[in-house]
Amino acid sequence: MAAPTEGTTTQQPGRESGTRLGEDIDVNETTSLLASAKAEPTVRAAGQQYGATSEANGDSVSEVDSQKEKPLPLGQIFFLCYARAIEPLAFFSIFPYVSQMVQDNGNVSDSDIGFYSGLIESMFSLTQAIVMLFWGRLADRIGRKPVLVFSLLGVTVATSLFGTARSIGQMILFRCIAGVFAGTIVTIRTMVAEHSTPTTQARAFSWFAFSGNLGIFLGPLLGGALADPVRQYPSIFGGMRFFEDYPYALSSFVVAMIGATAAISTAFFVEETLKKEPAATGLDDNEALDETHARHQNRDMSTWELLKAPGVATVIYVYGHLMILAFAYTAIIPVFWFTPVSLGGYGFTPMQISLLMGMNGAAQAAWLLLVFPPLQRRIGTKGVIRLCAAAYPCFLLACPFGNVLLRIGTKAAINTFWVFVPTALIIGCGVSMSFTAAQLAINDVSPSPRVLGTLNAVALTSTSVLRAFTPALSTTLFALGARSQLLAGHAIWVFLALFASGLLLATKYLPEPPKTRKRQSNQDS
Repeated sequence: MAAPTEGTTTQQPGRESGTRLGEDIDVNETTSLLASAKAEPTVRAAGQQYGATSEANGDSVSEVDSQKEKPLPLGQIFFLCYARAIEPLAFFSIFPYVSQMVQDNGNVSDSDIGFYSGLIESMFSLTQAIVMLFWGRLADRIGRKPVLVFSLLGVTVATSLFGTARSIGQMILFRCIAGVFAGTIVTIRTMVAEHSTPTTQARAFSWFAFSGNLGIFLGPLLGGALADPVRQYPSIFGGMRFFEDYPYALSSFVVAMIGATAAISTAFFVEETLKKEPAATGLDDNEALDETHARHQNRDMSTWELLKAPGVATVIYVYGHLMILAFAYTAIIPVFWFTPVSLGGYGFTPMQISLLMGMNGAAQAAWLLLVFPPLQRRIGTKGVIRLCAAAYPCFLLACPFGNVLLRIGTKAAINTFWVFVPTALIIGCGVSMSFTAAQLAINDVSPSPRVLGTLNAVALTSTSVLRAFTPALSTTLFALGARSQLLAGHAIWVFLALFASGLLLATKYLPEPPKTRKRQSNQDS
């Protein structure tokens, strides 16, 4: 299961006082917008954009229906998903060769290569965490499209420079510059949300998640295939002095070229989704004052105020909990598959690991594209998260159970292993739906469309921090467990299963879906 980078958000819920982005509206109920009836003109444009209307202000049922039935703009979603793949492509493309590049550029001892490689890989995510809120607020202020185009251009330049680095210091510098231009994922996630309606959001974010996983898959593939082309393809690149001096430039240039095409296609074909609120007319002095106050509150909500909004902190926590599980599993599983059976692993060959990783990616794509949209419509976003949270411990414990079968070593046990492991992997990859559902839940809980970019930035800031530390920590704990043979080398899986069980408890406190909350409110009244 590949960790999302993203990853990775619509269907805004409403409170008693208003409608949130993309709320599934019951047209038989009167729905006020955001603050109060007097502030309705302030946010009407934003509300209509996401299908929110009000009988109290005279909006017709047909308007609601037309918004809910509005088809997904497939062209826009395609270009946004193409741009979405760039960040994981740039992040993961260096993984196959970064250790060799460190040794070539730094002439460090073998025992120090892991430290510097991990440092260079982590700097991208750490820098992302520092600047993510800035990009989110800038996108809320000046628009999504300019931030996205500028960020894609920045990632393109920084990625191309990385391949020309001749020292460890330059490698770290160029990696940090690439992390600075992290406005791509937060902006794209917000734009996909703003293009979606309650009936199309699940499908839109299935493709959003799939494109992120595609970047995770293609990044290492391109990096490994194009690194040191003089040695790998002497008949083509032999004698080319530039690639002899810069053996990792070709890989970086190709990834950068893909980023450049994403920037160009975004500049020419992607539409701006941040709707400017028109000035209201025909209001008396008191109404104008209320409107000005509402506008000020929506636009200037601080990060702390945003986190204190109803349900926001809970959703951010659940999202972070899921990301820890995803990053830990993604880091451990290739090492676990390679580790000898006697130490708690499977002892797979590189070819077997590649085949299972391919199966893993295909299974995730099937769950996200084919199963998630209808399942989300049937049981809701919260229902999907709770279902995946319940399945997570079983999915994690299936890994050590496979090792137990191999240790038994009988013919029947081995045959059972080869049936059980692929089946458990294919079915277990269904937990990846929780990442997309969590992205929808984040937008559900946004207090208003005006702070959607900032809220996504808060969530992705936490993700960047977790991605910087979780993989190294989890693989270290796995190595310690294998070396000490604590619980027969299975200690890390037991720990992760217990941690996943805590997620199921946390999901009980997720905010209720909009229609559920409104029904309960009507019953109470």
